[in-house]
Amino acid sequence: MNISARITDERVLDVRFDAASLIVDLMDGRSIAAPLAWYPRLLHATPEQRAHWEKAGAGYGIHWPDIDEDLSTDGLLRGAPAVTATR
Repeated sequence: MNISARITDERVLDVRFDAASLIVDLMDGRSIAAPLAWYPRLLHATPEQRAHWEKAGAGYGIHWPDIDEDLSTDGLLRGAPAVTATR
């Protein structure tokens, strides 16, 4: 019996945006799309601020230094929106 192992690599390859979504391409060929509305800092950022991102956490995270936003591929894969402060 031949059992093939699934090979996944959840590190960030690229980050891009369309009018309503954050789209993260992973090293293994998958893409994750999430509504920008889930991430208020990104939603209200300028296109230039969104475009200025860095890989973080050995490639398993994304950091936007201009707006102090951090997301992980784990959270994106789980469909977790940003945590917002409540008063």
